[in-house]
Parts: sequence; C-alpha cells; structure tokens
Amino acid sequence: MDIATIIGVVSGIAFILATILMSSGLGMFVNVPSIMIVCGGTVSATLIAFPLNDFMMVIGLALKVFMFKIESPDDLITKLLDISNKARKGGLLSIEAEIKKIDDEYLTSALQMTVDGAKVSVISTIMQKKISLMKNQHKIGWSIFKAMGSYAPAFGMVGTLIGLVQMLAALDDPSTIGPKMAVAMITTFYGAVLANLFFIPMADKLKLRSGEELMNMTLIHEGVISIREGEHPRILEDKLKVYLSSKKESKDEPK
Repeated sequence: MDIATIIGVVSGIAFILATILMSSGLGMFVNVPSIMIVCGGTVSATLIAFPLNDFMMVIGLALKVFMFKIESPDDLITKLLDISNKARKGGLLSIEAEIKKIDDEYLTSALQMTVDGAKVSVISTIMQKKISLMKNQHKIGWSIFKAMGSYAPAFGMVGTLIGLVQMLAALDDPSTIGPKMAVAMITTFYGAVLANLFFIPMADKLKLRSGEELMNMTLIHEGVISIREGEHPRILEDKLKVYLSSKKESKDEPK
C-alpha cells in the first residue's frame, strides 16, 4: 500500500470539498450532463488514441498506483551476494535449492538458466529482452494516463462551450443567465480536477514505479551474469553498489 498516494488523493479531495463547503453547498457542483461530457469524452478520446487491449490495463494500473510492493535495492544486493557466495563455494548447481525460495520470476528464470549451463550471451540476451518488454509495457501505461490528463481539461472546455451556447440562446430571460453560466463552468472544473489530481499524478507515479522496477531488473541482470562468470562476490558487490550511488547522485542533482 502506497501511503503517500493515499494521503495525496484524500487530502486533495478534502481540500477541494472544504473550499466548496466554506462558501456554498455541494449540490451546485454536481451536474450529471457535465460529468457525462468530461468522463465520456475522455474515455472516448483515449479509446481512439490507444488500442482496446492497452486501454483495458487502466484499472490494473490504477490499482498499482495505490498498491505496490517492490524489494529494496539494498535487500536485493544482499540476496544476490548470498547466492554468489554459495555458487563460488559449492558451484552453480548448489544454488538450485535457492531458486525455489525466490518469488521474483525474473530472477528465478535467470538463475535457472545459469544452473542449466546456458551461455552468458544467451542469458544476457534473454534478460535484456525482458527488460525492454517491461519498459515498453510500462511506457504504454503511463502514456495512457498522461493522455487522459490532457483530454479531461479539453472536454471540460467543450462542456463549457456547450453551456455558453445554451446560455446565449436564452438571453431573452436574464434570470437564467447566472445559473446557466455556473453550470457551463462546472465542466471545466471537473476536467481540471480529474487531470491534475488523478490522471497526471498517476502517470508520474507509474513512471517512478517503472524506474524502480528497471533498477531492480538491472541489478539482477548484472548479478546473475557475474555469478555465471564466476566473479568474486566482492567484485559483484562493488559493481552493484555503483548503481545505488548513481541513483543517489541523480536524486541530488539540482533540477
């Protein structure tokens, strides 16, 4: 469970509701036609832009924003070093028992190829292809939410234009101008909230998740290749910790 995401969504909704309730009732901000225009238009545009199979991933990806568990790089390095030590002392076959204890499918398949005696080039090629496939799938995921973040405000404006046309068509009754103008602006409100509180932040969070998974997969790739080549665990540790230091440096760089 990602506490930061939950806090962000709950607090964002709470601040918006509190602001509305401090000066008016909530009822005037509920308009079914406006919801239909923004939500329906956003979904329709997304279906036009992306294949149906990709769009169907949206629900699963949304859940991944809130519920995500990944092994820390430090723990992963410790695990790889333990496997490396066992392989160095007892040979590659000695780590076969360890494979059954590992939940990470990417790591288990790589270690199994190592135990089976596959060549280093074969192991590396297969692992890199899996990394590339993962990156492409994740890119589709955050691209969908990023696109929805741009479509929602646009359809909010479409709803506002529809409301303005209807308002101008009824100028002979000045008493209706105020209410119709308020309804016209609500669609822009819906689009802005959906885009800036949900879709765009979700795209950014998924991109961050992808970077974390890529880091772990890279560490596993380097670790397994080192184990297959019989490198000393101390050398492996130095190689893997370079990735951690480079990650820390990238975070510390001024933006």
